[in-house]
Amino acid sequence: MTTDEYRAFRELHRPGDPLLLPNAWDHASAAALAARGHRAIGTTSLGVAAAAGRPDAVRATGAETLELAYRLRDLPTLLTVDVEDGFHDDPAEVAGFVGELAALGVVGVNLEDGRPDGRLAPAEHVAAVIAAVRAAVPQMVVNARTDAWWLGVPAPLGEARRRAALFRAAGADCLFVPGAPDDLVGVLAGEVGLPLNVLYRPGGPDLAALGRLGVARVSTGSLLFRAALGAALHLTDAIGAGRDPGLPAPPGYEEVQALVQPSAT
Repeated sequence: MTTDEYRAFRELHRPGDPLLLPNAWDHASAAALAARGHRAIGTTSLGVAAAAGRPDAVRATGAETLELAYRLRDLPTLLTVDVEDGFHDDPAEVAGFVGELAALGVVGVNLEDGRPDGRLAPAEHVAAVIAAVRAAVPQMVVNARTDAWWLGVPAPLGEARRRAALFRAAGADCLFVPGAPDDLVGVLAGEVGLPLNVLYRPGGPDLAALGRLGVARVSTGSLLFRAALGAALHLTDAIGAGRDPGLPAPPGYEEVQALVQPSAT
């Protein structure tokens, strides 16, 4: 991975003009999104885990995550990978894993502070993980995620502020706050001192509205994977019931076949 590619990914994070980062779960979904012209694509840990028949957020898919990065390495897009909490307690082990991803051409990682037991990891420990990654792979774009709202901690805004300061000091490049209420997004964007990443929510603010709040990156998370699964169920139910499914025409056989590259087989 060249310095220019890391720089290009950083420069896509513009407060007020947010990057739409769609999240893929396999080669086909990533290749299709790249073919639509997305300059950067993320992975979704839920999609990767569910596709492999494993649970999410319990450190069960380190090998699958690495394998997916290997399969996506030649796509014409920048790739950032969701690594849950790093799949290990030891910051050095996490840094080593991120180094393996960097060797495959990955330019960014998403590191979360939620633990497999449903609690937040100590903020100081997460900061140590971020610092270890920064030392091992200095140019990697680290998106530090806090689950303060998702895990229902007391006073989540204050906790997110505290963690943002620690993560920034440790070397994080961006702060990800899934679940933050809409009326606090602008507050966070103005206060945390890092480009702010939020999760797109159907029915919530659109990309332009989030931009006006100062957001720099909008991720789809597991939404695309869940939507694809929902469409498959809807179509199957409609066929069984003899009714028109009312869905857009799916990509044709040749279009999907064209997404497959020799290195991905």
